[in-house]
Amino acid sequence: MLPPIPVLRDYGISPEYGFLPAQLPLERLPDPYYNKWEAIVANLQGLILSKRLRGVVDRLPVLSTAGLEHDSEWRRAYSLLCFMAHGYIWGGNIPAERLPPPISIPLLHISAYLEVPPVATYAAVCLWNFKPLFADEHVDNLENLATLATFTGSIDESWFYLVSVAIEARGAPILPLMLAAIQAARIDDIDTVTACLSTFAERLDDLGTLLQRMHESCDPHAFYYHIRPFLAGSKNMEDAGLPNGVIYEDGTGTEKYRQYSGGSNTQSSLIQFFDIILGIEHFPTGEKREIASETEQQGRAPPAKHNFLLEMRKYMPGAHRRFLEDTALVANIRDYVEVHRANKELTVAYDACLAMLRAFRDKHINIVSRYIIVKSRESKSLARSTSPAAAHRKVDIASASAMQNNASGKKKLRGTGGTALISFLKQARDETGELAIDSWARRVMNRDFNTKGHGDFFLGKLEEQQPTGLDRCGLAGTWTMDDNAGGLCHY
Repeated sequence: MLPPIPVLRDYGISPEYGFLPAQLPLERLPDPYYNKWEAIVANLQGLILSKRLRGVVDRLPVLSTAGLEHDSEWRRAYSLLCFMAHGYIWGGNIPAERLPPPISIPLLHISAYLEVPPVATYAAVCLWNFKPLFADEHVDNLENLATLATFTGSIDESWFYLVSVAIEARGAPILPLMLAAIQAARIDDIDTVTACLSTFAERLDDLGTLLQRMHESCDPHAFYYHIRPFLAGSKNMEDAGLPNGVIYEDGTGTEKYRQYSGGSNTQSSLIQFFDIILGIEHFPTGEKREIASETEQQGRAPPAKHNFLLEMRKYMPGAHRRFLEDTALVANIRDYVEVHRANKELTVAYDACLAMLRAFRDKHINIVSRYIIVKSRESKSLARSTSPAAAHRKVDIASASAMQNNASGKKKLRGTGGTALISFLKQARDETGELAIDSWARRVMNRDFNTKGHGDFFLGKLEEQQPTGLDRCGLAGTWTMDDNAGGLCHY
């Protein structure tokens, strides 16, 4: 017997809002007992700027979570404590490797209840951190959104989060649509499957348009130097000042260092749902490359513990993670299209979905280029400077790339998720196009637009060429992307 198709409400997922909460996030905890948390986050920018946040937090009492009742209150408390925690860790000239009990004790309890790690996840800064400006307008409209909390108080930071919120809201109708497609495939309703895939492709194109709006109100300099450092986790952050991770003090005196990835768009259940529905497999990349090659030789998907995408599911709310796992058990669209590949309309609709998802990932790579790669090169120039600004630079993920360049010249820049992910982004994009049914569509999606010379006069010296790079025309021109660059906070 086939396993049942997941029912969205069983996982707390809304057909209208998707993985965003069906009830809008609370703007404030109703119990005045938690006013101290609310007051700190309301003044977070000033406390960070004045370097007084750590002192204020150290003097806080350890508040009980007994006053939290509804899930919306637990989510609000989690978001508050995550902003406080990352502000505490990254808000000084050097990162703090210990979180004091006023943050760590309630955060550990709340994280266990919500089934998420005690770190600023995608859920903490995006899914549960927004409000509509006008109640009668939908939240998939960027002009109707505002954030509840930020580290910097800047428009740039709010916009950065809200683009993801709008994408989640705009993509929500895809969930019931493609679950219906799974059911249609089971009963061999080819017209319905084709119609669902066609609508899916159109919606994916719409999401790509939303993603490209990132540049409208998020400045690359502000993002790289002022926003991104606060979103870093404690995993693989040796060069950013956390060689061992962070200790969450609980008063026992026996605590051990913990390491968590920071906020990452791979923690978006929506994007992973797309891959599952279309039957796309992603293999380990970057620092896991050797393991990936061994696995690929066996001709099967890698174990979960070696797959970064699957690793990121641990950072999703528990119910969302289980939804993806259960959806993977019933996903049948790829197999159905393979069986009916003679049906041109069906294969064109499926290939259109792959093309739109690949284009979405291409647009993300272009944003990474503008917001990370170009800015990281600037930071390397600053590191070589003898100016006072260089001498007194903060130690964080923004300065880490400069230090890495001075030390080795080859070490990979880390993303806030703790891994070098430009390779991951490029491979994820290419893996998306490889599944095209039609051979022509597969060639188009996987063709290499990068033309390389052979040491000719126009390209300069051979050693200056970057044969592994990709030239892409994006939001602000053309950049060359190589494996020595890291990813956007999204990844």
